[in-house]
Amino acid sequence: MTNLKEIIATEKLSEWYRHLHENPELSFTEVETSQYIFNILSTFENIEVSRPTKTSVLGILKGNGPGKTIALRADIDALAIEEESDVEFKSKNIGVMHACGHDAHTAILLGAACALSTMTSEFSGTVKFIFQHAEETPPGGAKELVELGIVSDVDYIFGFHVGPNFPVGLVGTRVGPMMASTDIFKITIQGKGSHASTPHHSIDPITIGAEVVSNLNNIVSRNLDAFDPAVISLGRFTSGAAANVIPDTAILEGTIRTLNKAVRETIKNRIHHMVDYIIKAYDATYTLDWQDGYNVLENNAEAVDIIRKSASKIVGEHAVAEMPIIMGGEDFSAYLETTKGAFAFLGCGTAEEGCGYSTHHPKFKIDEKVLSLGVAIHLQTVMDISGTF
Repeated sequence: MTNLKEIIATEKLSEWYRHLHENPELSFTEVETSQYIFNILSTFENIEVSRPTKTSVLGILKGNGPGKTIALRADIDALAIEEESDVEFKSKNIGVMHACGHDAHTAILLGAACALSTMTSEFSGTVKFIFQHAEETPPGGAKELVELGIVSDVDYIFGFHVGPNFPVGLVGTRVGPMMASTDIFKITIQGKGSHASTPHHSIDPITIGAEVVSNLNNIVSRNLDAFDPAVISLGRFTSGAAANVIPDTAILEGTIRTLNKAVRETIKNRIHHMVDYIIKAYDATYTLDWQDGYNVLENNAEAVDIIRKSASKIVGEHAVAEMPIIMGGEDFSAYLETTKGAFAFLGCGTAEEGCGYSTHHPKFKIDEKVLSLGVAIHLQTVMDISGTF
């Protein structure tokens, strides 16, 4: 029986991770990234490698006889962020950075594929390795792969996300809703410009926009039950170019995060009604563009039980924690709407270890010890479901 720790290619994990970190690519443009993954995956024996989309990669590995089909997923895209970390392998692509750990997720999955490709006699069934494009940009790559039928024959699917500010060795997950739905809206207010000295000749979009912002912030506190978590955040309010000119337009952009469909729909309806009422009251006009984002990520209870037991064998039962609900979003939710599965977080270093910056921060970095740990948990999970360990 194979010793899991002995077959993990630790040096290769670091090599793959650092190459990916140095060469990040944005959602739907992961051409070189996916080719790099394809080339490496093609060197592993027994794995059938294909390209379900232009910038995604799928590996299929058959075990020793019939059994369950297990999918393991990693996202591969980066963010439009200029890197400010102190690592020696900083991004070579100006304005693009792996600030969310997708390079780590990809290296972990490559490590799992590498190890499992040498262990086909020790497990039954099939393992699918999904290297997914475009997690960061709705509608996301997961939805596209689901529609292509990539997980239609899958019994269980599992995915990881590195967790900054948590020590390496800590694993967190939970049953049911764990991450929020993520919708985006853009309001363009069309008013009437004027010189600042004659505001009575204007229809001031800044004043109107300020009232919209104020009222939108009341939706959560005044229209929702206090026990229904929800977030409305405005991230952009732009208008005008000079101190002495009242502009004719203003643009507001924001996001809505919820944990159930009813609350999500209530907020959407309230925003449409409120925006229409306020803006028309000032004789202005507007457009409201709405982008439905990812759905709530809801872990399956059976799959969570599997990942908890498997992770406990690697890190100890004491280090497998109940993950708090996160109002961030994840397109892994698309897989979970059709397939039993679980998403889990892997601690990737604390501030004391020099890894205290959150994801999407220009100084984000990880402790590379999380890489081999993630591989070991993937291997243990496969073996616990279909193997001999």
